[in-house]
Amino acid sequence: MLNKIIKFFLENKLVTFLVLILFVLWGIATSPFNWETGILPNDPVPVDAIPDIGENQQIVYTEWPGRSPQDIEDQISYPLTTTLL
Repeated sequence: MLNKIIKFFLENKLVTFLVLILFVLWGIATSPFNWETGILPNDPVPVDAIPDIGENQQIVYTEWPGRSPQDIEDQISYPLTTTLL
């Protein structure tokens, strides 16, 4: 089977060249580099080198003038944080 495919492409050089050009154009069209080719559609495959697998975090800043940091933490920040979770 593989010998027949190899023999076909060796005997038909024009078909081999056209298939090669087709693969090269397909590779350029789907490359993730956002190349402006003009005639080819620009639809690059998105690439995420380092996926974000961490937990989502939100930082809560609270102010209460005249109160100690411990009071703010106990009475505002902690109840707000547990409610948001």
